[in-house]
Amino acid sequence: MGLALPDSMRCVEITQPGGPEVLRPTRRPAPVPGPGEILVEVAAAGVNRPDTLQRQGRYDPPPGASDLPGLELSGTVIAVGEEVEGWASGDRVCALVAGGGYAECCAVPAVQALPVPGPLSMVEAAAVPETFFTVWTNVFERGALKRGETLLIHGGSSGIGTTAIQLAKAFGATVFTTAGSDDKCRACEDLGADRAINYKTEDFVAAIREATGGRGVDVVLDMVGGDYIARDVDIMAVDGRHVSIAFLQGAKVSLNMAPVMTKRLTLTGSTLRARPVAEKGRIAAALRLHVWPLLEAGDIKPQIHCTFPLEQADEAHRLMESSAHIGKIVLTVEPEAG
Repeated sequence: MGLALPDSMRCVEITQPGGPEVLRPTRRPAPVPGPGEILVEVAAAGVNRPDTLQRQGRYDPPPGASDLPGLELSGTVIAVGEEVEGWASGDRVCALVAGGGYAECCAVPAVQALPVPGPLSMVEAAAVPETFFTVWTNVFERGALKRGETLLIHGGSSGIGTTAIQLAKAFGATVFTTAGSDDKCRACEDLGADRAINYKTEDFVAAIREATGGRGVDVVLDMVGGDYIARDVDIMAVDGRHVSIAFLQGAKVSLNMAPVMTKRLTLTGSTLRARPVAEKGRIAAALRLHVWPLLEAGDIKPQIHCTFPLEQADEAHRLMESSAHIGKIVLTVEPEAG
C-alpha cells in the first residue's frame, strides 16, 4: 500500500445549492484507495466551470463519485491499491477525477493519472488534466482536426480555449478564436491564434468569412450554444465538424438544417465526467503518446491566471463566474501548520 494513511483531511464541501458562499472548508475522513486506485496527497487542484455548475445544483456527480467538487489535481502518490501497476508511493502525478479534487487527499483511478511533465510546477500540472482531456477527445477525436485545416474556438481565453489554441497550432492547424475583450484577444494571439475576434465589437461570422475568403472553417469547438450554433453552421466549410462541449447561452437552439445537409456537416458533442474509467484511461494513454512529449519539451504549457488557497475556493468561484480570467484558476493545498 505505501506510507501510513491519514485518518482525516481538509477539504471544501458544498453545503447546499447556491452561490460561492455555500462552499465550506471542513474536515472529513480521508479516502482509502480501492482496487485499481492510487491515493494522492494533493498539492493543487484546478477550478473548472463544471465545479460552479455542481455548486449551483445543476451538475450532479456520477454515481459512486465523491460529492466534493474538483475534477483535476496534481500531487504525490502516498498509497497504491490492489491491481495497480506502474505507480509507486512518491511518484508525482496529475490526474483527472470525477470529483473530490478540493481536498488534501483523493483516491484516483490509476489509469486516469499521468506523470507530471518535467518542466511543469505542481500548480501548472493541476491545470492540465480537465482541459487537455477535453480538448484532445473533442477537437482531435470527435472533431478529427487535421494538419492544414482551420479551427474556430469560442472562448479562446478560457482554460479550454488556451489549451485548444496551443494544441491545434502544435499539430499544424490555422486557429481562429473569439474572446470578450481586446486584452483577451491579444492573449490568444500571443499563444498562437492566427486571428482573435472580440465578439463584443465585431461580428465573428463576417470576420471568419473574410479571413477564410468565404470558405469557412473545418472544425468549431463551441462552449456557448444558444444562437452561436446557427451562426457557426453559417461559416462552416464543406464537410465541417461542429463540437459542442458546453452551453453558456443555453442548450436549446433553433437551427436551419438545410446547410447541414448541403455542406455535409457533422454536429456532435460530448461530456467527460460520466464516461467509464476505461474510456478515460484510453484518453490518458493517447495524451501520453501524442501530447506529453510537447509538454516535456516545453513547447506548450497550461496558462495560469492565478491561485487561491484551498480554503478560499469561494473566491476562486467568484472569479471563475466573473469571466475576468485568462487561462486557469488553481487551488493550492498547503501543509497544515504544526
